[in-house]
Amino acid sequence: MAAETDVLRTQGSKQRSYPVLSRRDIESLIAEGRTIIIVDQYVLKVDAWLKYHPGGDKPIMHMVGRDATDEVNILHSPEARQTMDKYRVGRIEGRWKNFLPPIQGGRFRKASDQGEVNCDEEEAQEPETPGLVSSAASSSDASSRSPSPIFDTTTEEGSRLRVRRGGQQLGARSVSVSSVSSIEDADTPVDGMAHLDALTRKEIKLDLAKYPSLDQATQDSIVQKYRLLNQRIRAEGLYECNYYAYAVEASRYTILFGLMLLFLNWRWYALSGFCLGALWHQLVFTAHDAGHMGITHDFHTDTVIGIIIADFLGGLSIGWWKRNHNVHHIVTNSPEHDPDIQHMPFFAISHRFLTSLTSSYYERVMHYDAAAKVLISLQHYLYYIVMLFGRFNLYRLSWEYLILGQAPKKGPAWWHRHLEMAGNVFFWVWFGYGIVYKSIDSNWGRFVFVMISHMVTAPLHVQITLSHFAMSAADLGVDESFPQRMLRSTMDVDCPEWLDFIHGGLQFQAIHHLYPRIPRHNLRRTQKLVQEFCNDVGIPYALYGFVDGNKEVIGRLADVARQAAILSKCQEVMMKEGGGGHAHHH
Repeated sequence: MAAETDVLRTQGSKQRSYPVLSRRDIESLIAEGRTIIIVDQYVLKVDAWLKYHPGGDKPIMHMVGRDATDEVNILHSPEARQTMDKYRVGRIEGRWKNFLPPIQGGRFRKASDQGEVNCDEEEAQEPETPGLVSSAASSSDASSRSPSPIFDTTTEEGSRLRVRRGGQQLGARSVSVSSVSSIEDADTPVDGMAHLDALTRKEIKLDLAKYPSLDQATQDSIVQKYRLLNQRIRAEGLYECNYYAYAVEASRYTILFGLMLLFLNWRWYALSGFCLGALWHQLVFTAHDAGHMGITHDFHTDTVIGIIIADFLGGLSIGWWKRNHNVHHIVTNSPEHDPDIQHMPFFAISHRFLTSLTSSYYERVMHYDAAAKVLISLQHYLYYIVMLFGRFNLYRLSWEYLILGQAPKKGPAWWHRHLEMAGNVFFWVWFGYGIVYKSIDSNWGRFVFVMISHMVTAPLHVQITLSHFAMSAADLGVDESFPQRMLRSTMDVDCPEWLDFIHGGLQFQAIHHLYPRIPRHNLRRTQKLVQEFCNDVGIPYALYGFVDGNKEVIGRLADVARQAAILSKCQEVMMKEGGGGHAHHH
């Protein structure tokens, strides 16, 4: 393969050989607390880099014990990838089979441990069906694994039903799904958690039927064609930025800013606020490009562009967004791990949020409490209303990130936080003091200006959530390839080309997730190539019109609200019967 050729070339140029590490060697290193990832057949120990990584430590933690080649290559510049070479401590031979990272619940044996092995070594290399292992209670391998509260159900006789791969085992999977009766169909309600567990199994089963097989040959073929497509995209110049398009964008920004000042001078505060909101709406798209190094492809240059736009002009932290967004790109639509879908108590896009999951990003339990029960039951009605106020929450998150020192304090990005702090102070001086306080002569005028300018950005928040809220949030396990996971959890929005400036490239989310560093003005041209790739490998390419996409999102929110109602009724019955029931899984 091309990647292996590059590896040999790199190794030859440096005249350095690395020891071959076995799977057991790597497992014991991780068990000792080492941060080990696999990139291009090399074993990297990146403990020392964690606090220096500009994108935060969380994305790296989700790659521990995994082959991170595709994730590393698509999210980093060639220069950044080259700096990773100094963290190499060994190499592997043959295909790497992913471990479940510790941050996702994986357990690892030290070299001194024989392990509580319940199967022979050969079977240990063939874990149970991916995705049918709860990430909250699974292990690094099938060898020493505790029962999953979701996927290892117990029959009345007390024997554990374990779901496994293969024709005969598929029957077991069917039994496990059908063994938990639906609350709606049953005469007497069953345990509410059992109902939610059945929904989880059903969701996984549907995905396993809809998407390509998770067997090694199929996934390897998808990865190989995905990498070949990347080479074709590069050869066709689609990574090259169209600076003329940014000149057009800049003229649009200038016009909106000028109109905002003109209407402000005329005391037409509603129209002035509208123009400022439209300006912020447009600026976010370029900040997004800069955050992905999609403009100049230089880390510091694009970061400064992003800080000027997000912090100085918008009052938001680009650093907070990067820390959040990098994790989102690694574990897209994972209820426990993706902060972009963790909006409790306001929204739950999966019934799994009804079990009070623990967020590995925020490092806290997302409680399904009394407030959540009320809001989730109404979420399909409240969706657009909440989106009107989304920008206010971003101020809170930005200041939390900057004040609490969540930004990198060392490494190449050490000074970014200080520039961002200056940018946010500058924003509140020109916006809060200069315009809202000094330039508007009444409290009502100030209220109208502030609310309209912030509410106009609501379509942006709808756009951001649109591409993921209605897509799969099921976990198919560590054997699923990166491109398949991205296409399974992301949809594109179809629109005429003349409307692209309204969507700002975010309508091509699936393509963007496959290749985040492609400049947004080239995404439409890339779309045809990605569609061909999807047809070739048999992965469904989700493409909806804007209205139909919104219907899908509202439908998903309504469905989860319905499941919340079922759970509530079930718990009421069990409380009356004295059963109690367990309301939470952590």
